[in-house]
Amino acid sequence: MRHTTLVTLCLGAALALSACQKSGESEVDRALQSVNAIDDNNLSDLMLTVADANEAVAYFKRTTAEFPDRVDLQRNLAKSLVRANHNTEAVAAWKKTVSMPGATSADSVDYADALIRANEWTAAEQVLDTIPPTHETFKRYKLEAMVADGNKEWKKADSFYETAVGLTTKPASTLNNWGYSKLTRGQYREAERLFGEALQYDPKLFTAKNNLVLARGAQRNYAMPIVEMNQVERAQLLHTAALAAIKQGDVAMGRSLLEDAIDTHPQHFEEAVHSLNALEGK
Repeated sequence: MRHTTLVTLCLGAALALSACQKSGESEVDRALQSVNAIDDNNLSDLMLTVADANEAVAYFKRTTAEFPDRVDLQRNLAKSLVRANHNTEAVAAWKKTVSMPGATSADSVDYADALIRANEWTAAEQVLDTIPPTHETFKRYKLEAMVADGNKEWKKADSFYETAVGLTTKPASTLNNWGYSKLTRGQYREAERLFGEALQYDPKLFTAKNNLVLARGAQRNYAMPIVEMNQVERAQLLHTAALAAIKQGDVAMGRSLLEDAIDTHPQHFEEAVHSLNALEGK
């Protein structure tokens, strides 16, 4: 009788130990899965930021092939293709992303962005039209403004630009785009104001400096604006002002500005020399 009781106790202890081992193994498995998930996320972030763009594409192509149902990996593949300037492939990758369970309105915005990069403006507009109005983000309104610009819907463009600028702490490039829109419409004073505002947010944005000189030149104001510039930039901006003056018919002023640009540049300024020679018929 004691022997039977002992066997029963031993069996009970063995079963309990087995259950504990299985429970422990399950907990370890779950812990390892959590660690792997964290590692995957960290690696994905690194691939999308500091890794070589083409290496990132290759990495996400491998991972999406291994886990084809994971929308996060498909999303990262699409982002990596945009970063690598593989625009046609990026459009296809984003199209697949937005069709998968778990896709978001932000994915649709990124899809529209990829379409614009691939010069598919009509398709981009159609995608933007599907996004609910409750999705109010800087990128969404920036793209809406660009599409409205392309359609010459100026009131809509201005409204979208204004909204976009209010939704970011780094509006310099958007203000520059808005200013260029005003420049193409012939609204030179407004364009000048917007380029100046862009440079207040990012004093190193050379595109805005160049556009500012164009806006001033269109008003026959060829003096260099008071903005941060190095010697090379000053020479380039003088060249831009010279071309604006010549376009306006102020040829003598254009010649003088070209000579200043050549003298200012710390090295040989071939482009300005070529412009001066062309002006003088050489």
